[in-house]
Amino acid sequence: MTTILVLTGGIATGKSTVAKMFIEKGIPVIDTDLIARNVLNKGTEGYYEIVKNFSSEILLTNLDINRKKLGRKIFANPQKRAILNEIVHPRVKEMVDSEIAKHEEEGTQIIVIDVPLLFETNYQEIVDKTIVVYTTLTQQLNRLISRDLITKEYAQMKINAQMSLSDKVDLADYVINNSFSILDTKRDFNKILKDLEV
Repeated sequence: MTTILVLTGGIATGKSTVAKMFIEKGIPVIDTDLIARNVLNKGTEGYYEIVKNFSSEILLTNLDINRKKLGRKIFANPQKRAILNEIVHPRVKEMVDSEIAKHEEEGTQIIVIDVPLLFETNYQEIVDKTIVVYTTLTQQLNRLISRDLITKEYAQMKINAQMSLSDKVDLADYVINNSFSILDTKRDFNKILKDLEV
């Protein structure tokens, strides 16, 4: 029996750091962000749907989707964000379901699905346990500004587009506080593994 964990949190809270910890323990991680990027690759069905709905002005000169430009459109407009999600999420879920089936067939003990928008897309319905990585809003803002080289206003807009971290924490089976040192994060991580008897 395969245990399916889902890893989520707010943007720039440190999910990738925790995902690497699972990988280092030999636990496979299905990265839905990576799948979503592939769904938008030039020549795919998703690509043509995006161009049809957002026009060719979101394309680079080589006709790849300009993800930053698309991001600015959707974070500023909830309706456009909903259109993008309707195009991307079903395709991502189909690929995730396929990956889960493959691991179940192989008898994998535990798999982790890295899903930024877990509760917003009802992924919790297909998993056994949920893990939320969180940090303070100040740290989240500062990390996002530094990581993406964006203004404070745009960073706040991106954060506001997601469910609040406190609401996610309330819904989680496990929480990892990534506000302090990597050693503190690792301690929370190891507690979860111990609880799962890995």
